[in-house]
Amino acid sequence: MTLERSAELVSDGYTLLESPRWHNGSLWVSDFFSRRVLRFDVTGDLPLSAATVCVVPGQPSGLGFMPDGQLRISSMITREVLAWNGVTLNVLAGLSAFITGPANDLAIDSTGIMIIGNFGLNPDHPSEALPTSLLRVDPDGAVTVAADDLLFPNGIVIDEGAGKLYVSETYRSRITMFDYDRGALSNRQVWVAFSPDPYQYDIPRVTPRLAMLPDGLCQDAEGALWVADAKGHGASRIADDGTVLEFVNTGDLSVYAVALGGADRAELFLCCAPPVESFNPTNSTRSALMRCRVDVPGV
Repeated sequence: MTLERSAELVSDGYTLLESPRWHNGSLWVSDFFSRRVLRFDVTGDLPLSAATVCVVPGQPSGLGFMPDGQLRISSMITREVLAWNGVTLNVLAGLSAFITGPANDLAIDSTGIMIIGNFGLNPDHPSEALPTSLLRVDPDGAVTVAADDLLFPNGIVIDEGAGKLYVSETYRSRITMFDYDRGALSNRQVWVAFSPDPYQYDIPRVTPRLAMLPDGLCQDAEGALWVADAKGHGASRIADDGTVLEFVNTGDLSVYAVALGGADRAELFLCCAPPVESFNPTNSTRSALMRCRVDVPGV
């Protein structure tokens, strides 16, 4: 039986919050269309307020921290990986030779190797997603293809202890798993499929046909994944065998990304907004940050 919980609103009025990361006692989040990276001190009274860390003219998406604590940011429109040193933004890597759509979510392992996804949009028909590649970016900025033939690779989790990488293929409505070894991906498997592969990927047409749009991911200490659903009304905790163990209800809002944080890593933070295709985030401030207390902390 699935345990259901409810989330509480902690801050709202954003364009589209994404890629939450817990680091040094704060929650770091991208807000796509205000072009800001934000930092939340989650110990204050509600509603929480956010400090602007930096402004990314090319629109921030994925966030990650290097072993030395420096922040890395994917710049969506310019298709770059940026390094923020606390004062300035510098280009670490250009991705345009490898991808046709906006750069997206990313994950960084303990050695500083980054795996980064992208929208994979058809430049001639921007509403159509095309199979694309996961990219590997080394600490020195060298870019290589880590895996190809992924459809809208989105949220990414690297589990170095188990030697696995998980990635949401949003418009295939599934999570794909690879064996992971210091940036090398092999042995591709479907970890869980929420709908059959539609085999055509015009986004407005396929969205109503899919039971779930898996977006951002995070992992807890028991190895389960929390999975955001960009068309549903919450996030699901899913076991290794595909069983849905828990569900956090976010009411009228969908969930685009999740992170476990707080002092004991047992607060699930949820980046929420209206369901995908139901609003225009470029001229809206309907995105919100919510949270829910859970039993199993993050890794």
